[in-house]
Parts: sequence; C-alpha cells; structure tokens
Amino acid sequence: MASFDNSQIKLDVLKKRAYNYRWAEVDDGVIPLTAADPDYPVAPEIQEAMIDYIKDGYFSYTPKLGYPEFRESISRGLKARKGEEIDPNLILPIDSAARGMYVIAESVLKPGDEMIVFDPVDYLFRESCLAAGGVPVLFPAKLKDGYIDLSELESYITPKTKMIGLCNPHNPFGVLYRPEDLEHIMSLCEKYDLYIMNDEIWSDIVFPEEKYRSIYSLGNERCRRVMSVFGFSKSFGLAGLRIGCVYTTNEELFEKIVENSDVMSTAGGIASISQVAGQACMDKAYYWVDEFLVHLKKNRDYAVERLNQMPLIKAYKPHATYLLYVDIRAFGMVSEDFVEYMKKNVKLAVVSGGEKFFGAGSEGYIRICFATSRAILEEGLNRLEKGIGMLIQEKNLTE
Repeated sequence: MASFDNSQIKLDVLKKRAYNYRWAEVDDGVIPLTAADPDYPVAPEIQEAMIDYIKDGYFSYTPKLGYPEFRESISRGLKARKGEEIDPNLILPIDSAARGMYVIAESVLKPGDEMIVFDPVDYLFRESCLAAGGVPVLFPAKLKDGYIDLSELESYITPKTKMIGLCNPHNPFGVLYRPEDLEHIMSLCEKYDLYIMNDEIWSDIVFPEEKYRSIYSLGNERCRRVMSVFGFSKSFGLAGLRIGCVYTTNEELFEKIVENSDVMSTAGGIASISQVAGQACMDKAYYWVDEFLVHLKKNRDYAVERLNQMPLIKAYKPHATYLLYVDIRAFGMVSEDFVEYMKKNVKLAVVSGGEKFFGAGSEGYIRICFATSRAILEEGLNRLEKGIGMLIQEKNLTE
C-alpha cells in the first residue's frame, strides 16, 4: 500500500530539486500549487529498477527505436488501461511527451499549414505548431453542460488546415470527451482529410464518476490519421527523467515520426535509465497510480468545495487531471497581476491564465495543482482565502 499523508513529502529534497515554478524556484515560505508535478516520491518499484540497473555499472548506447521490452510494456499498458491496441513496432519512446508533440508537428506540417488549437489548452500545442512553421488557428473552447462545445469547430477549418490538436483529458479544464465529441472530431478530420495530434498524457488521472474514452475507441482503421503522445510525468512523477512516447496505427506516419525525431542519429533518443524507469511504471507501478487517485479525489472534492465557498471565485470540478481551473474574473484583474498579488501578500504561488500558458481565452482564470498532501493543500487554500479577503477590502468589491 502506498501512503499519501503529509509525512511522505520530503520538503527538504523538493526545495533543492523541484523546479519549473515549484519548491526550488519560489522564495522561502511560499507554497507552490503550480506546475503539474506530484509532491510525493515515486513508487518504490521504480526506484528499485533504476538502482538495479545502475549497479551493473554500464550505460551503453540503446537501440535507436528504444528497448523492445519497453515498447512491449507500453503496448500492454495502453491495452490494459485504455483498451488501445497499438503494435509495439509503432511505438517510439522519446525524451518527453512535449518533444513528441514537436516531432508530430514537424512530421505533417509544412510552413503555412494551419493547425486548429483549442483556446484555452496547454501551450505546447501552439508552440509545436509554430516550431514547425505552421499557423495556429485558435478555436475558442467553451464549456456547455460540463463539456467542451464543439458545435462551431467546423467553421474554423480552411483549405490550409492540416491538423487538429486534441488534448484528452483536457488541460486546464480537466474535462473528458464523450463518444459523440470524439465522433464529431473524427468525422471532420475524415471529411477534410486532417491529421489529429492526440495528447493523452493525463489519461491515467481520471476520477471514478467518469469513464475515459480514447479516440481509438472509434477503431484503429479510422485512427490511421491519429498520432498520439503519452508520458510518465503526471501519472508517475518522472518529469525529470524526460520520458514519453509517440505512437500511431499508421506505418507510413510512424516512419515520418522516426525520421523527424532524430533517433536514427545520436542527436535524438531517450536515455537508457529513463526506459528502465518507464518499464517499471508500466509493469509494476500502476497500483501506485490507482492509490494516488483515491487520495487525489479526496483533495479534489475538498478543494472544489472550499473554493466555491470563497467570495467572487468559481472552481470547476474536473473529471480528470489534478488541476483546478478557477474563475477570478469578478476581480477585474489580469490573471498575472492576481497571481503576483497572492505570491507577494500571502506567499501562495499558482499558475496564471492568459496567453503564455493556455491562450488568451484563459485570461481571468488561474490554475491550481492539488497533487500534494491535504495539509499543504489546506494551508494553500487558507492563504488564497486570506488574499481574496485582502483584495476585496482594497478594491472595495461587493462579495
């Protein structure tokens, strides 16, 4: 049994090692509920697999397409967790899901090609498109009855459109796509001959009220235009190992992915130790993810209730992810200014909405990560509530 109480969190280690807006980058005394990275150490089976590998004392070159046993582990895991039937020979281990998104964009976009990017969504969709010389076309993603409203999606398709970005589960909303949503997206791609960049990095962090459905539930033959990324940072806490994979059911697309990944030279590829850790994740550590989910659900329910009792803000209850998307528009402030105010006045760090991280459609929102202990989460929300009270008083707002 894994334990997720406060005693398991090693703050002394996090303050030295947890970067990307987290403990090692904030001032002393600040609580960071920021980047999507757990505060807990990884499952012991992952640690043991890495230690065993290191003991032999060799760190030789690996097969260019990754260890066959790792690719087979990923294939088994995708089947067991999501019902996806993916040939191990069409799975490419790569140095992070983020890098996988860039490779996919480079594989299908030519300069001037358009890619439909939801707004808001994780900035890597936009950035990978731009890096390939593509043009991001922002589709304003709005929630209707708790799901993303796709009714206007077709109107954003032009003769230059080449690909649609699908983030499932969606970051930052934390919502899933229903079967009819996936059918609608696929039908448009079939009608206009478009590719799909399919980001499933959050697909393990799904709460029990909802069922996760992959685009592959529509059948592998229809998904020959889909290129997917999956990673090990959100589920297993391995962000620093730079570990992910790209996969498809289309051999021709897979060859393009391999070509653009630079794995056939020594310029690209994934570290041996990362693959060892990844195989341990898929073969031995999913019990840890499932127990973590039980803890996360309690944190989610507590945090959503607390936030929605605070004046002038509203929090969505996510189907998936360990992120909360919080509406702060009633304060009439730019998201970054709200975030800076909280950091300066109550020593709480959260992620700002706005162009930088999620697109202009997220202006007036913040994102809060709850992959921590109840004690740290509670203290963080106490500080947020205090800061909100100070802001209301300063701005003479009506609660």
